[in-house]
Amino acid sequence: MRQPVILLYVAVAALYGLAVWLRRPAAPRAPAPSLPLAIIVLALMVHAVTVVHAVFTPDGIDLSFPQALSLVAWLTVLVAVVSGLFAKLPAAGNVILPVAAACALVPLAGGAPHRFAYAGESMAAAHIAVALVGYALFTVAALQALLLAGLEKRLHSGIARPETDGALPLLTLERFLFRLVAAGFVLLTLTIASGLVFSEEVFGRPVTFTHKSVFSVLGWATFAVLLVGRWRYGWRGRRALYWIIAGTVLLILGYLGSKFVSQVVLGR
Repeated sequence: MRQPVILLYVAVAALYGLAVWLRRPAAPRAPAPSLPLAIIVLALMVHAVTVVHAVFTPDGIDLSFPQALSLVAWLTVLVAVVSGLFAKLPAAGNVILPVAAACALVPLAGGAPHRFAYAGESMAAAHIAVALVGYALFTVAALQALLLAGLEKRLHSGIARPETDGALPLLTLERFLFRLVAAGFVLLTLTIASGLVFSEEVFGRPVTFTHKSVFSVLGWATFAVLLVGRWRYGWRGRRALYWIIAGTVLLILGYLGSKFVSQVVLGR
């Protein structure tokens, strides 16, 4: 990998880190709120360059574990910015941005490529794109659920006040969280349905039950139960938050987990 390209990866991590540093509450001479956001947007732009360079190669689309991890991290930050999560829940940046910085550096470690040819695989590319956006939505939702669970615990114990930890009341943040979950569920449903119905066109083989498909279906079932429970019984609070976290963990194990085991541990 050429040195200028390596510097871009380092620049992405540095920009994400700078945004976290500027957003810290104890920062002297706290900058205007627009400055950290501008740095995050700049980081997203540079991160996009590294993702395009690594994923779209002359030999095809490379979605090996390091590239997939970096791409999901980029999508996660993008979803958080577009949805306004950093403004609604300022502490989210302290979790999402450091993780994204670390994931952006993973491709520098190298790894065996996992490429799809450009010709004749447009349906596979669409299937993967929908799946990745869905995973990003669920990742943002899970991180928000973790923060809300911690905030709710602190509020019940009298340690913190709502206005010190979030810009909006808990109920408003919870409604926003379920919008993310609902959008992710729609995309996950499309992903599983396209994989089942168009398996031959997407993967070049009939439907097979692998670890990835089993975990994906279990994750889908988890979110389906959660949304029905929310609609029918008004589930909220810690119960709902734990279901979101559990469903997202299943999806991560299904996609990134299977890639990690297959490509990094087993070296396939």
